[in-house]
Amino acid sequence: MKDDKRLKRKVRNSYIVSTVSITLVLFLLGSVGYLMVTAMKVADTLQQSISVSVELKNGLSDEAKERIAATLSAEEIVGSVAFVSRDEKADDAEFRKMFGSQFEEVLGENPLLDSYELTLTAASADTVLLEGFIAAAEHLPGVEHVSYPARMAQRLHATVGKIRLVLLLFGGALLVISLILLNNTIRLAIFSKRYLINTMKLVGATKWFIMRPFLGSSLTQGVLSGLGASVLLCLAVYGLNEAVPELMSITEAVKIAIIAGSMVVGGIVISGTFTVIALNKFVNMKSNKIYLY
Repeated sequence: MKDDKRLKRKVRNSYIVSTVSITLVLFLLGSVGYLMVTAMKVADTLQQSISVSVELKNGLSDEAKERIAATLSAEEIVGSVAFVSRDEKADDAEFRKMFGSQFEEVLGENPLLDSYELTLTAASADTVLLEGFIAAAEHLPGVEHVSYPARMAQRLHATVGKIRLVLLLFGGALLVISLILLNNTIRLAIFSKRYLINTMKLVGATKWFIMRPFLGSSLTQGVLSGLGASVLLCLAVYGLNEAVPELMSITEAVKIAIIAGSMVVGGIVISGTFTVIALNKFVNMKSNKIYLY
């Protein structure tokens, strides 16, 4: 009786330890996924922070200005178009700080030009596309000059590309390591029941009959692990959002829900797949080798 209780306790403890291990690994993967999504969003935001100023010639009619605005808005690389008049520029407090006196008194008129201030999309990372757009904008009828921080844009895009590469390599390496750990955890759980599997084989149980309860337990374990990891992730994100409210504006709740759902599905798939692999090994193993393993 004591031996039966001890065996049941060992099996239960093994199941709990295995479930907790899978939960923690899934939580780690989900956290890395969340950070990668956030970092990618920040990278896109940085790329979109590059602005292009399209200055217009004096004396353009409203129809000509609207035509230029429509042409610019139709470009894939353009995120938004905002018209800034020469008077608005002259009234800007920051701009006025650069002059000790009213420059109109010296020059006799406002030398500034009306312009369209453009924000770019993530497609601006394509240098060829960006340079082609700048060249085309400069040749639009009514455009006096197009200016943008070319050197800063090149450095920014290069830096963002490196950050993305490092994140992908880090995420891939962590995924491989996590899968190896999960595989070992599940194999050890099945290994502890190898004598039970062998006993079932000796009494004539079929392969499916032996595997069915293990698979059912594995799928349940995957669901519990995925849900546990999702709860931990949501709590972690909630805590981060309390400390840094800007995070929720960067990574929307929908993306967090997708990551949480992926952890549940991943827990089921990973747990089921590794259980089948480990079971096949012990079910197909000869009885005399079970004791030598």
